[in-house]
Amino acid sequence: MKKLQLFGAVLALVLLLVAPQFLKNYGIYLLTYWLVFIIATMGLNLTLGYAGQKSLGHAAFFGIGAYTVAIMMKAGISFWLGLPAAAALCFVIGLILGFPALRVQTIYLAFATLGFNTAVWLVMRNEEWLTGGTYGINNIARPELFGFSMGSNLAYYYFVLGMALMLALLLYGLLRSPWGKAFTALRDNPIRAESLGVDVRSYTLLSFAIGAVYAGLAGALFASLVEFIEPAPFTVASSIMMYLMVVVGGAGYFFGPVLGAAAGVILPEWLRFAQGWYLFVFGSAVVLLMIWLPDGLLSIPDRIRAKKLAKQASADRAAAAQAATQKGAQA
Repeated sequence: MKKLQLFGAVLALVLLLVAPQFLKNYGIYLLTYWLVFIIATMGLNLTLGYAGQKSLGHAAFFGIGAYTVAIMMKAGISFWLGLPAAAALCFVIGLILGFPALRVQTIYLAFATLGFNTAVWLVMRNEEWLTGGTYGINNIARPELFGFSMGSNLAYYYFVLGMALMLALLLYGLLRSPWGKAFTALRDNPIRAESLGVDVRSYTLLSFAIGAVYAGLAGALFASLVEFIEPAPFTVASSIMMYLMVVVGGAGYFFGPVLGAAAGVILPEWLRFAQGWYLFVFGSAVVLLMIWLPDGLLSIPDRIRAKKLAKQASADRAAAAQAATQKGAQA
């Protein structure tokens, strides 16, 4: 199974490297948009899928990262300084947001993070001296690397792809470390995790902080991609959509954000043939998917495996019962 997963990952990477060469500008832009949301939902997958913390405030960190880079670049500061600044700011605010998770859980935590998202969005909308308000910030330049401009969609796509791969490898290493085991223990049973020596307080805060860093970096890349930001992409509705991406792809599955972001970004574009009905078609498809696969698309192999094991166990029990019956008859 692991060899099959590795083969699939390598094949997907080759496609991502080659496919843009055959696409027009909008297709390349859409793929870059998808990669940005993969990065954002990787962070939410850590917070939600691995650490089990319900968050509806992820779009706020996405917006904080975008506005941090945009404001710094507007002040004449390099994108390469704005990117780590966005990550650091999101890390600190993510730590602070994690404190309610120490006192409330499940739906109450979701509402607390929802309130945080609303508060951040109101600051973005009303503090015109800083964010430009509803007029936003425009002319956000794309970065240069070693004198090479990333102004074209193709060049910026490969840059974002490189960032996504680097962040994915970092997250993979984190999840395979003792930290990753502590996060999953926190998700499965916090009381048992604490009895085994896991510092529940610290890992809860870190799950929010690291998830926020990924969202902030994605927001910074998003700002340079679209070259104009205003408050609309960072509403509670956007947080709910990111939450949906994680759930559709498969919360707690490493590649869940890849499929989930595709369902949230690329699928609606494919459904535009339905014109005015495409949102209805998209919503209906998501509802049906959640009824059929509540654990997400990547749960399909596990469900098939579980059915095979259940069928095998049932056959073994039937064979054992038949053998016992025959032995009793012979006696």
